Parts: sequence; C-alpha cells; structure tokens
Amino acid sequence: MKLQIEGINAAMAGELRRIMISEIPTMAIEWVDFHANDSILWDEIIAHRLGLIPLTFDPNFFNFKDECQCEGKGCTKCQVAFALKRTGPGMVYSGDLKTTDDRVKPVFDKIPIVELMEGQELELEAFAELGIGRKHAKWQGAVVGYKVDGDKYIFNIESVCGLKPEQVFTQALKVLNEKLEDFTKDVERIK
Repeated sequence: MKLQIEGINAAMAGELRRIMISEIPTMAIEWVDFHANDSILWDEIIAHRLGLIPLTFDPNFFNFKDECQCEGKGCTKCQVAFALKRTGPGMVYSGDLKTTDDRVKPVFDKIPIVELMEGQELELEAFAELGIGRKHAKWQGAVVGYKVDGDKYIFNIESVCGLKPEQVFTQALKVLNEKLEDFTKDVERIK
C-alpha cells in the first residue's frame, strides 16, 4: 500500500515506520511440541520455520498472554493450537497445519516446511500467540519505507503478517496514540 501523509516531520515519520515494523501486535507460533520427527531437519529448524509462517488473526479478539484474564496459562483469548501429522514421501506445507480456531490460520497454504522421504514422519503440536517484532522477527508487522516529496511523506507499506496493510497502519496509529497518552501522563506527574 502506498500512503501519503502531509503535515508531519521526519521524527514522526520515522516513529510511524518503526511502530509498523516492530511494535504492532501480530500472531505467530511461539511453542512447538514434537511427538515425532524423522525428517532431515532438527526440531529447532522446523520450529523456527513454523514461527515465520504469517498467520491470519482478529486483532480485536486476542490478548497478549501476560495481559490475559487466564494470567498467562493459555486460553482461547490468548493462544491458538495447531496440529500437524504427516508421513512421507512428500512436502509438508503450511496448509497441513490444522487449527483449533478458524480465525487463525496460515495466510498462504503452500509455504514449504520440510520434505519427508519414504516412511519419514512428522507429528507436532504448535501454539500461536500475540507478540511484537521488537521481541522477535516472527512478529514483525510489515516492511515499511518512505520518501520525502516536499512537505509530503510517501509511505510504502508491505504487510508480512496476517494483517492487511491498512490494518497495519491503523494498528500503528493506536500504538502511537497509547505512547502519547503515556507520555502525557508522565509529564503531568512531573508538574
């Protein structure tokens, strides 16, 4: 998405860019429990690949795990489980992940995870939760750049998560507003 903003300065443009990249909440696989893995790849490599699969999600429904009413134990408001069971031969794809919540699923079904040879088996359970890109790249919201044209800042926003670019931008505005409110409260305490 291309977006033109007028009336802001370089500091504000840079902050909006940073927020879209690393501070909007996105959903990604955080934990993986392996029951069987006969593939050529180690558990850690497969878990890393699973974490980088962009997932669709409803940003208004899910909570951060540490802010949830379940107190971080994991419930349907802060965590979604996936199951995967495949036997080779064949490529295991993101579309092979079975979700417990239809709102949370891979954005694309054909992201390769690992190729299984004859008789090899992969069985796992994975858990997705909200996070931010500042904590780990798997939660990165977008790739964002901008250029200056006179008094205008022209942003190019490419979503790398389960949100549309428009949602990435509106979520960034919410985060920026929260930061400004926190800053205002801090300044008022100083007075």
